Amino acid sequence: MAPFQFPTQTAFYKGKVRDVYTIQDRLLVMIASDRISAFDVILPEPIPYKGQVLNQIAAYMLKATADICPNWLLETPAPHVSIGKKCVPFKIEMVVRGNLTGHAWRTYNSGKRSLCGVALPEGLRENDYFPTPIITPSTKASEGHDEDISKEEIIAKGLASAEDWKILEKYTLALFERGKQIAAKRGLILVDTKYEFGKIGDTIYLMDEIHTPDSSRYFFADGFEERQAKGEKQQQLSKEFVREWLIANNFMGKEGQTVPEMTPEWIDTISKRYIQLYEQVIGETFIPQAWTTEETQAAIEKSLEHLL
Repeated sequence: MAPFQFPTQTAFYKGKVRDVYTIQDRLLVMIASDRISAFDVILPEPIPYKGQVLNQIAAYMLKATADICPNWLLETPAPHVSIGKKCVPFKIEMVVRGNLTGHAWRTYNSGKRSLCGVALPEGLRENDYFPTPIITPSTKASEGHDEDISKEEIIAKGLASAEDWKILEKYTLALFERGKQIAAKRGLILVDTKYEFGKIGDTIYLMDEIHTPDSSRYFFADGFEERQAKGEKQQQLSKEFVREWLIANNFMGKEGQTVPEMTPEWIDTISKRYIQLYEQVIGETFIPQAWTTEETQAAIEKSLEHLL
C-alpha cells in the first residue's frame, strides 16, 4: 500500500530505501525513507533522519554538478523529498573507482587482473590509487544481485549504443572528478561511487542520488598515506560500518541467515554516523526535521501544481 496518493498519479514503486511516485508519466516524486538496506536486504529497523541525510546530500551534489550534464532534479519540496523528470533508465550502473578497494580489491586479491574488461596493473595493495580512475559497470538487476559487465558487452547487448556509451563515460569521469574536488575541500577522498543515467528523447540525464554514503565510499584524507605505508585499515565514511557489523554477526544476506538484533543504542549510533557524514561531506550543520505525512503531502502537491 502506497503511503501517499497524488492527483494524476500513474504509478507507484517501493524501492529498498525510496518510495517513487510517477505523475502523469513524466515526473517522479522520490521520497527517501529511513529504511536501510545491506546485502540487498532491508533491515528491520528504520534509522532516524537517514532519508533526510541522503536526500539533502544528493540535492546538494546534483546542484554542484549541474554544469557537467543535465540531471533529473527539479525541486526538493521537503527535506526527504525530491521531484524530477522521469527518464527511460539505462539498465546499467556506472561504477567508477579511484582506489583499489571493496569488490575491486576482492577480485584483485583473488589473483585476477581484469575487472569488467578493464586491465588492472600489477603490484597494487588494498586501497592504493589506480593510475587513473576506472569505470567498472554493473547491470541493474530487477531481482537478485547486480552483475559486473564490460563496455563491450553493454554495447553488444544493446544496453547502450556506442555513441551513448561515449557520453556516459565522459559524464561519469567528469562527475567523479568534481566529486573528488568537493570531497578534497572537506578533507575527504571520494574512493568509489556509482551513477545512474537515463534518456528523455535523445538527451542523456543523470538520475537518482549522487555522492551519498549509500552510493559512495569516502576515506579521510588526513593520515591516508601514513596508513597506506603501514598497511593499516583506512578510516572511511560510508555505510560500510553497517555491513561490517552484520558480517561480524554472521549475516550476509544468505538464505537461512537472520538479521542480528538492532538495539536502540545501535540504531542511534547509525543515525549519528549518517549525520556526521552529512556534516563532513556538505560542511554544514545538520538540522533534523520531522515532517508529518500531511505536511509532506501538502508540500508535494503545491510543487506539482506549478511543475505540471
